[in-house]
Amino acid sequence: MKADILSGLTVALALVPEAVAFSFVAGVHPLSGLYAAFMVGLITASIGGRPGMISGATGALAVVMVSLVAEHGVQYLFATVVLMGLIQISAGMLKLGKYIRMVPHQVMLGFVNGLAIVIFLAQMRQFQVPSMDGGYEWMHGSALYMMLGLVGLAVAIIMLLPKLTEAVPAPLVAILVVSAITLGFDLDVRTVGDMASIAGGLPQFSIPAVPLSLETLIIIFPYAFILAAIGLIESLLTLTVIDEITDTRGKGNRECVGQGTANIVTGFFGGMGGCAMIGQSMINVNSGGRGRASGISAALFLLGFILFASSLIEMIPLAALVGVMMVVVIGTFEWSSFRILSKIPKSDAFVLILVSAVTVFTDLAIAVVVGVIVSALVYAWGNATRMMATTTVNEQGGKIYEVQGPLFFGSVTGFRDLFDPENDPDDVVVDFKNSRVADHSGLEAIDTLAERYQRRGKRLHLRHLSPECRKLLHRAKDLVEVNVIEDPNYHIATDELA
Repeated sequence: MKADILSGLTVALALVPEAVAFSFVAGVHPLSGLYAAFMVGLITASIGGRPGMISGATGALAVVMVSLVAEHGVQYLFATVVLMGLIQISAGMLKLGKYIRMVPHQVMLGFVNGLAIVIFLAQMRQFQVPSMDGGYEWMHGSALYMMLGLVGLAVAIIMLLPKLTEAVPAPLVAILVVSAITLGFDLDVRTVGDMASIAGGLPQFSIPAVPLSLETLIIIFPYAFILAAIGLIESLLTLTVIDEITDTRGKGNRECVGQGTANIVTGFFGGMGGCAMIGQSMINVNSGGRGRASGISAALFLLGFILFASSLIEMIPLAALVGVMMVVVIGTFEWSSFRILSKIPKSDAFVLILVSAVTVFTDLAIAVVVGVIVSALVYAWGNATRMMATTTVNEQGGKIYEVQGPLFFGSVTGFRDLFDPENDPDDVVVDFKNSRVADHSGLEAIDTLAERYQRRGKRLHLRHLSPECRKLLHRAKDLVEVNVIEDPNYHIATDELA
């Protein structure tokens, strides 16, 4: 409990500038981001499927929200967040969380590497100051050296303190030490208060002020669906990463329901919605927070900051929080990926780099979808080239084709080219003992092959096909030789009714 509470305090301190920054991106009031971090964090920590994982307002969702807020106003955003939550609960009830298992390992590596780069680039904004022309310019001179020195001190404390003691979370000590130095020497550095005031009251219940009409649904549904998909993908991938770090197993479908419930409540209390935050989750886990109490305490501490301690929190130098996030970058990036790039297949290395790049230049959800699609195409192409057959002649002079490899949409051309109906003898056997029919395209290929032999008046025998395959064949079903003992039993991915 002590470790959970202290790590929760550390996370809450780091959540403040993140929530404020993401609210600016979405075009809403900073308190909307803070309320989302509090409510989403509290509810998912209480009923979600991954103890120790931190949820709140995120940049991946904020970049989608900005156009909705700009065109229709913040009330439409709150209605969208409620609908987003309903979609996420539906995904959990339909057990869709299990499909995160379809994400290949190389996509996971690209995801965490790209995310580490995104977190790093986000910290670079703190090294910029307003310029005379109304834009921003990089720090220089003493201001830059002071910023680098404080960030370096925070990183050094976080990296070295665990070697001396683990009684308190190192990130919390780093924040307190850097803050004490800044205040003690009255250093002129940017603080949390320079971003925005975080003072406020309790969130108030309010039904989104939008017309309850079909037109409203048409406006908000596309945004709600995209936000729900991005939120679930990011949350379930973060869950998988935390599972690997802690050597435990979270519950994906329960997390979908927890995230959905949190977003529904948030929409009715003026929050911008949210999902899992891998950076904050890494801070929590590395600080010793493994139980639900860590996420709950982080949310409650954040609410306490808003209600009672805003003036103190606004005094924390941003350099301390940048140092904490830099350590998160170091811990999140899979440095071993450089070592294995030359050892894994080139296609996997390409997917890893592609996902990292797409994550940096677009967002996490698009990167993962792209990675899964490319990996699936690579897999399909690889299996398509493995279709082959060995031929023998039996005692009666008939020809036997022993097919090897999966028969699916990608390999049907190779399958068709294996046979020579024109020159084959009158009696031909096609043995599928070492093959599997995977989809409707495979069934059509078998039917077409049977038709080619039948047109030439030749006898064709099909052996070792599953009962489902025999049932779904049209023209060739009468040619199948049934062997109950040896015939395999598997299911075929087809849209036909059995």
